[in-house]
Amino acid sequence: MASSFTLAHLTDAHLPPAPWPPMGELALKRALGFINWKRARESLTDAAMLRRMIDDLRAQKPDHVAMTGDIVNLGLQAEFKAARGWIESLGAPEDVSFVPGNHDAYVRQALPTLAQTFAPWTHGEARAQSESAFPYLRVRGAVALIGMSSAVPTALFMATGKVGADQIAKLRALLVDCRARGLMRVVMVHHAPIPGMRAMRRMVDAPAVADVIAQEGAEVVLHGHHHRRMVNWIASPNTLTRGGRIPVVGAPQASTRLKDESHRAAYHLVALSRRGEGVEVSVRARGPDRETGAIGELPAVT
Repeated sequence: MASSFTLAHLTDAHLPPAPWPPMGELALKRALGFINWKRARESLTDAAMLRRMIDDLRAQKPDHVAMTGDIVNLGLQAEFKAARGWIESLGAPEDVSFVPGNHDAYVRQALPTLAQTFAPWTHGEARAQSESAFPYLRVRGAVALIGMSSAVPTALFMATGKVGADQIAKLRALLVDCRARGLMRVVMVHHAPIPGMRAMRRMVDAPAVADVIAQEGAEVVLHGHHHRRMVNWIASPNTLTRGGRIPVVGAPQASTRLKDESHRAAYHLVALSRRGEGVEVSVRARGPDRETGAIGELPAVT
């Protein structure tokens, strides 16, 4: 097994444009979401810059790519068709892992198309057909990629997520099994599994998810949703990281025009390296320079 592994992490592409929902897909939430897109989000979203970011990501030649949700905006059929082409541009399904966000699951009607569109990028080790796709396990060398879904349709003006008891129980079993196999464990999910986040954007069962990660250990957790670069920590006696702390790393919206340090568009290069009996995790950010727009290394955010 390789002693080091580099994972490119990006999230929240929010691919433009968001079209007006056709009559067959019209719902109050989608109509209000479209109005919000036109009034606030559209002017802050830069599709050309996102394309340059993806070109830069590919040039870095990571071992794998993790995309943690919100590729689309309103969960429309036309958006999913464009999203399929976009995720194909990131790489082949065996080289790219996807977990959905709340905008991908914007309304209940979107769920079948969501599942069908991204199935190749969520296909893990063998499981019974009757079981949910999440959490899935993909093993790449010495790394276990564990994808969870916090994407559930919500009421108007809410952007909360929920993993659910079934996924939490399976997550525990996967973390235990992968530790016994000597794998470095990466957990991917859209909402931050950190208690105390803003009420309308929180993972409602974050305490239960965080407890399982604390009890069984992981080496890094990757998430999106909050549209900013952020790092939280979960203490665990069963992590292989130094100091017994698991970094919970959030990336910003990959397509935003915002220029401040924490919200500026970026993707992360997350390197996991064996160091004796432990694992070292390092995170670098790449994105557009505030003045020139050239894609390069960004200052660290802690």
